[in-house]
Amino acid sequence: MISSIFRYFLKVFSIYKLYEHLLTTEVKKAEIPTHIAIILDGNRRWARKHGMQPWYGHLRGAEKAEEVLDWCLDLGIKIVTMYVLSTENLKREKEELNKLFEIIEEYLRRALKSEKIHRYKVKVKAIGKLDLLPENIRRLIEELEMSTSNYNSHYLNIAIAYGGRSEIVEAVKKIAEDVKMGKLKVSEIDEEVFERYLFTSHLPKQSPDLVIRTSGEIRLSNFLLWQSAYSELVFVDVYWPEFRKIDFLRAIRLYQQRHRRFGR
Repeated sequence: MISSIFRYFLKVFSIYKLYEHLLTTEVKKAEIPTHIAIILDGNRRWARKHGMQPWYGHLRGAEKAEEVLDWCLDLGIKIVTMYVLSTENLKREKEELNKLFEIIEEYLRRALKSEKIHRYKVKVKAIGKLDLLPENIRRLIEELEMSTSNYNSHYLNIAIAYGGRSEIVEAVKKIAEDVKMGKLKVSEIDEEVFERYLFTSHLPKQSPDLVIRTSGEIRLSNFLLWQSAYSELVFVDVYWPEFRKIDFLRAIRLYQQRHRRFGR
């Protein structure tokens, strides 16, 4: 009985790996997106589905984020933006938030020691209202940003305590201040100038080619509202901890099959 079950799972695994290989080969033949943004949704629902505490869903979600970054680097994707924590998420129960911050702290420390981050020369930057985060998290973010500040081969943006509307409001405030100080004329303000004031201004390409959201929800949830105006959107009907490489590759293949017109 055990032997037959083992053979069944071995067969299924072999078929999965073959399909993954075929998808990878197919995707590599077409244009790979330069910038992929991902909404990591469904950690808590995945945990409830399996009868676990919400924090365990966040832990599995952090493990998956690390895995997906590896997939992106292996495919040669230059820019990855991950929506880790929204400003709205900060209103959750204190117990859950404390556990979530413990997980974030652990994975920031792992990133500091990551051989792959340094081998691929990944510039890491947190985008959001970082002043809302605990001091230990802010300190680790600063250390990680400093240790990768000279890299420009790849970019990892961690959207944490982030909100798209808040980002736009902050940009408007900075522009108003520069106009007031005489550093900028109202007549000089256009889309290109406005983008210099966004959290993503450090990127060679601010607008994602592709935005992926897991968990089956079909909305952006206040994520990169300015930058994603002409992004291709793919919604995947699996919770983030269950997100497989074939789901990732299918999303990229779907992007490759679309004809981007940018409103024209």
